[in-house]
Amino acid sequence: MTINDTTASILEEIDQKYQAINQKTETHLEGLLWSKPITYWDYIQTDALLNLQIQRTTLPDEMVFIMYHQVNELLFKMILWEMRQISYAESLTTDFFTERLMRVSRYFDMLTTSFDIMGDGMEVEQYMKFRNTLTPASGFQSAQYRMIEIASTDLINLIDYRFRATIDRNTPYEHALDHMYWQAAGKDHQTGEKSYLLLEFERKYKAAFITQMKEYNTINLWQKFKQLPESDQKNPELVKAMRHYDHTVNITWVMGHLNAARKYIDSGKGDGEATGGSDWKKYMHPRYQRRIFFPELWSEEELANWGIEK
Repeated sequence: MTINDTTASILEEIDQKYQAINQKTETHLEGLLWSKPITYWDYIQTDALLNLQIQRTTLPDEMVFIMYHQVNELLFKMILWEMRQISYAESLTTDFFTERLMRVSRYFDMLTTSFDIMGDGMEVEQYMKFRNTLTPASGFQSAQYRMIEIASTDLINLIDYRFRATIDRNTPYEHALDHMYWQAAGKDHQTGEKSYLLLEFERKYKAAFITQMKEYNTINLWQKFKQLPESDQKNPELVKAMRHYDHTVNITWVMGHLNAARKYIDSGKGDGEATGGSDWKKYMHPRYQRRIFFPELWSEEELANWGIEK
């Protein structure tokens, strides 16, 4: 075999790579002799992915429901991946910030338009039957979505508005978690007792949430924005991207979810309750909970009319 200059250069770089980690280059090169060529189905893990859909009923549209939510969770993972790049960028620039944030917004745009699958892609009669087998599980229990919220903004903006005046950056994380806006959907309004839905959710993810809260306390999207030079904070493209993300996540996507839920839960073919038993209309509607990641980027009029349907 004739080794040309390009091949020699590549081999030299490979050798330097393995020397840097105290490995024998020859061993790794010989390993290539026995490795199998990659295929699409191995790389994507297609067989594993397509065997993750397990129905609990015999109703065909339940499969649509399962796959739709699994796609959502994959998109949530993509969103968290992009957000982490912003939060951990060593030399964050407005261009990088804007580009990655628009990626995240496009993922949420996909989530928003995908509600047509939920709104028009299932028979109401089938949904109202198989949903009873899901109780007390609920989309409320998407841990990744909660982590997206935590990585987006200061915790005070996620606190139930009734308790914001009593909580600040010195508040213990566990106390802050117990007063997140979504907690209200899992508590008895009179006694304050947590529902089974919420207790199980916290049993599974409470430690992970507190870890996420600590990790992103100073590197969430809003904090990273405020750490930029003042001139960069006024960059029109970045401000536009921040506002677009905030509006897309906290109004457009939420309203898409709410309107899809209305079609089925308000169809008159069930008890009108969410599978987890929450007061879903008030919990989901942005007008009530005022989920706003970057309130400083909105005018007083925009804040006053937040979530009001036109």
